[in-house]
This record gives sequence, structure tokens and C-alpha cells, in this order.
Amino acid sequence: MRAVIQRVSRGRVSVQNETVGEIGTGLVVLLGIGNSDTEQDADYLVDKIVNLRIFEDDSGKLNKSLLDIKGELMVVSQFTLYGDCRKGRRPSFTQAALPDKAEELYGLFIKKALQHRIRVETGQFQKEMLVEIFNDGPVTILLDSERKF
Repeated sequence: MRAVIQRVSRGRVSVQNETVGEIGTGLVVLLGIGNSDTEQDADYLVDKIVNLRIFEDDSGKLNKSLLDIKGELMVVSQFTLYGDCRKGRRPSFTQAALPDKAEELYGLFIKKALQHRIRVETGQFQKEMLVEIFNDGPVTILLDSERKF
């Protein structure tokens, strides 16, 4: 599983000009699911993301997590994170999970995030979406569950 995590002052996802998800201060996670991903990958990434200390404390240091600040989370499925551009000019997506598996693990990721008692909003799986991200900082972190250690 791959995630692009952006600290935001607000974020919104729209489908066909209709808002389907919106958050205030928190994190927008663009989530890609690969062929070999499992429930353990979802466990790892959810735990890592909600506990990442990327929010400022009173001294201006990045010492607080999403849980610490009682922030919100928006999760948007994005298979293009598995685009391989090493050959040619058009990305290959052969490492991205097929839609049935990806949708199942995407749902599981959201369910596990909700277990942390935070507000979680989402996009719509396999839909064309407009994602508005008001990156705060800017702070952007890349995580890949294959590179845990």
C-alpha cells in the first residue's frame, strides 16, 4: 500500500460537481493499493498515519499527531500511485490491485481508521473526482507499506 499524506487546513472531494467528502484541519490521504497488499498493510499504514507527529506543538515543533489534535482524515483511493514510468512515456499500472481487491482493502483501511474514533471522510471508489487540498505548511509525507523497515 502506498500513501501520499498531506497535512491540510481543509480538504474536499467532489464527484460530478457534488461534494462527497469534506474535512477541516487534518490529513488528506491519497491511497494506492497494490497486488500483494493484505490486511496487515492496512493495519501498518493506518497506525502510522494517525500517529505521525506532523502537527506543531506550542513550541512550533512537529510533535503532535492527528490523534493528539483531534484532527480529521480524508481518504481518497488513487490507483495511479502504482504507475510505473520507468519504460516508455505512458505509465504501466500492472502493480496496482484489481478493482475488487482494491475496493475491499480500501474499505478495510477506512474501517480501521474509524476505530481510532476520528472523523473520516472519503472519496468514491472508481469515480472521477476533484480533490481540493489546502496543504498546510506545506507538509507532504510518502509512505509505502513494503518499506516498513
